[in-house]
Amino acid sequence: MSYLHENFLLPNKTAQRLFHEVAASQPIIDYHCHLPPEAVAGNARFTNLAEIWLGGDHYKWRAMRAAGEPESLITGKESSPKEKFDAWARTMPQTVRNPLHHWTHLELKRYFDCDLVLNPNTADAIWEEANAKIAADSFNVHSICQDFDIRAIGTTDDPIDTLEHHIAHNSGKLKTKMFPTFRPDKAMITTNIEAWNLWTDRLAAISEVTLGSAADFVRALKSRHDFFHQNGCRLTDHGLEYCPYIACSDAQAEAIYTKLRASQSPSSIEAEQWMTYIMQQIGRWNAAKGWTMQLHFGAIRNANTKMYTKLGPDTGYDGVFDEPIIRKLAAFLDSLAITDELPKCIFYHVNTQHLFPLATLMGCYQDGSVPGKMQLGSGWWHVDTLDGMRQQIEALSSVGLFSRFVGMLTDSRSFLSFPRHEYFRRIVCSIIGTDVEAGLIPDDKCLLDELIKGICYNNAKNYFNFPGI
Repeated sequence: MSYLHENFLLPNKTAQRLFHEVAASQPIIDYHCHLPPEAVAGNARFTNLAEIWLGGDHYKWRAMRAAGEPESLITGKESSPKEKFDAWARTMPQTVRNPLHHWTHLELKRYFDCDLVLNPNTADAIWEEANAKIAADSFNVHSICQDFDIRAIGTTDDPIDTLEHHIAHNSGKLKTKMFPTFRPDKAMITTNIEAWNLWTDRLAAISEVTLGSAADFVRALKSRHDFFHQNGCRLTDHGLEYCPYIACSDAQAEAIYTKLRASQSPSSIEAEQWMTYIMQQIGRWNAAKGWTMQLHFGAIRNANTKMYTKLGPDTGYDGVFDEPIIRKLAAFLDSLAITDELPKCIFYHVNTQHLFPLATLMGCYQDGSVPGKMQLGSGWWHVDTLDGMRQQIEALSSVGLFSRFVGMLTDSRSFLSFPRHEYFRRIVCSIIGTDVEAGLIPDDKCLLDELIKGICYNNAKNYFNFPGI
């Protein structure tokens, strides 16, 4: 039997039927990722397997470092693509029980029809076989999206982005649409005053608003929110260590804004007040437009100062916080709910110990207006594992409605990551199938099929309301 055979992760007949007859054929809405919009719009092609597989993939970089590979073979410019690929091949046998081992071989199967197990002995054959397929005119971003039946790609975008690539891409007739996500972290976070002021000047320029006050700043930011909506955006995304909440009046916001524009560092209380103030504004706009607010909590970013200085962010040096988040998150949500201005929300945490508290807090703010209005997000980043996904599903199922879950996303920078949806779907079918065979869920074909279709595709389609999807 080959590795990752057709019934991989499917331990019984019910799980197998649910996957092969129902889940496998569902389209994909990849509602949150970090794919470059220019590559999607431009129908990018790739020169070799190392470029498409290893470039920018800090999951793999972390494993290679742990395996003792030198940085020159990971991010170094002096090494050839083949040398970097060979380093990855040496690392691969050491990744057993890490999801990278599963993902790597699913990717080899689904993109390159290759059943070989990657190791130093098979590296040359895999390199040649994959590169032959990559060299074909038919191997490009649009064909990848077609092959995986990707209906929507949700990118992650700065509010001052022109969205030119989204506009160009969606003007065509491709089935795959690309939608921006409004990521306003640079408007909220004032740790680097110089960077914040430079960004604010760019906001003024693109919005054509003179920013003489906090009210002007908010008006300019809302004009970008409106522009994103006109171009299909239906989500915001916020990358936070924790949810800020210190109440901030309009007058206090004006004083903080004046201080910031004078290049004076705010106090820690003022910095949190400013974040709270901006997030509340965005939450209200989201509620008015029917958008979803994604809250990603718990990453300790750039922990290794030496390597951050050398390589910059998003290079594999981010860890996990273990600090409480619920008290301030509850206060923030309540500040919007009390005026009926709480939008749909998805809560992600990169530490599994916070999943159950988040799942219980969500129930306090379900209001009957939208099925599954408050969502416990799919296993994210360091929780994007076999065990992490199961823990997320168990937490949601125990105190919420798994049947209303909007499902999987890749959160990836790689065009080879779409099989993660298959991985997730196999896990879901395994859990449901096992419960059915244990007598914990009725063996009702209609009930089960609709459940799986919902979690794989229909729930996301109905929840996000992307135009034209």
